Amino acid sequence: MSTKIFVISDSVGETAESVAKAASAQFPSEDFEFDRYPFTQTESLLDGILKRAKHQGAIVFSTFVNPALNQFAKSKCEQAKIYYYDVLTPAISLFKQQTGVEAANEPGTVHNLTEGYFDKIAAMEFAVTYDDGKDPTGFLKADIVLLGVSRTSKTPLSLYLANKGLKVANLPLVPQASIPDEIWKVDPKKVFGLTTTADVLNDIRRQRMISYGLNPESSYSNTEGIKRELGYADDVFKKIGCLVINTANKSIEETATLIMESLEVDVSDE
Repeated sequence: MSTKIFVISDSVGETAESVAKAASAQFPSEDFEFDRYPFTQTESLLDGILKRAKHQGAIVFSTFVNPALNQFAKSKCEQAKIYYYDVLTPAISLFKQQTGVEAANEPGTVHNLTEGYFDKIAAMEFAVTYDDGKDPTGFLKADIVLLGVSRTSKTPLSLYLANKGLKVANLPLVPQASIPDEIWKVDPKKVFGLTTTADVLNDIRRQRMISYGLNPESSYSNTEGIKRELGYADDVFKKIGCLVINTANKSIEETATLIMESLEVDVSDE
């Protein structure tokens, strides 16, 4: 069972991720999974991410130069009993004590604040707001719409694409649930169906149930039930006429590249 690590920052988050990975390397027998949430510069966005951290039992590493956001995160994590490690504040405090100078407290000062930088912030906000079909109006505003059954990497892929400045909304496909009317109004070229194999999905769901302390032998992880879900999703994809991507043996980066190439979006790093 892997341990989830959330890396959250009001800038890029590379520093916090480096520290978290350096520490995790001292535990070679353990499996760690890292999710980075850069450009988190509002309490509403941060609150949504921390709720996800609580739900997934994650450890949170942060580099907030905005003291208010850092305190907000610290308080929320204390209330939710989430392990929280503030990477940056102790170092800033040492510099302040030594120099007698107040910190600038400006996120991204080591990066160019280009238009693309702020596009990423807006895209991250969008991804959190319209995650899991919470507001169907988002499908008509999105650059990309992701569809798929539970545990086909819709949310992490949405956030990865948001870090490229793309507005992404996603919808879990459940056979007994109705599909919002807005989905049928979206240009099929913007819609991407995520699928996988029944065996891979069964393993992922079983591990998820175990991590929650629940019995892995459930309808959620039943192979025959999973096959019916995947069949239902495939029927929806065919009706829409969207591109379907099998994520079974692909990383988030590989899947994102296929999507961006389909949309003819520049996939080079900024």
